[in-house]
Amino acid sequence: MNEKLQEYSIGQLSRLSDVKVPTIRYYEQIGLLEEPYRTEGGQRRYFSDALDRLRMIAHARALGFSIDAIREFIRLAGHPEAPCEDLDQITMHHLNDVTQRIQKLERLKAELQSMLKNCQHGTIEKCRILEVLSDHNHCQTEH
Repeated sequence: MNEKLQEYSIGQLSRLSDVKVPTIRYYEQIGLLEEPYRTEGGQRRYFSDALDRLRMIAHARALGFSIDAIREFIRLAGHPEAPCEDLDQITMHHLNDVTQRIQKLERLKAELQSMLKNCQHGTIEKCRILEVLSDHNHCQTEH
């Protein structure tokens, strides 16, 4: 059978893409996936292009891209002859966001390590952790 003509139920699509059925329905609802045709019994039926798109969406989500970025990826994918500068910009913006989050997490990690290191492990009354949590001025970093 021609692969493009291969039909999938929503359950099969879910298993093949590792995306849960409610998420597939959500993606249809918000327009990331086209509405599938339905059988006379009302069952959704998908073709391989829906599977390809769903796999791309799932991978982009796993990489942390927003729904809006994915929507733009899909729009741009409809223009294969266009330069990929816009895709580069979206990806660069996301990379910058990820880098900033990593830096913030590193500061947070350092602060937590400092709190534990400076704690005398005595009584709650003199606990350094509660002291720092109660007054941000006791923090060693901006986090």
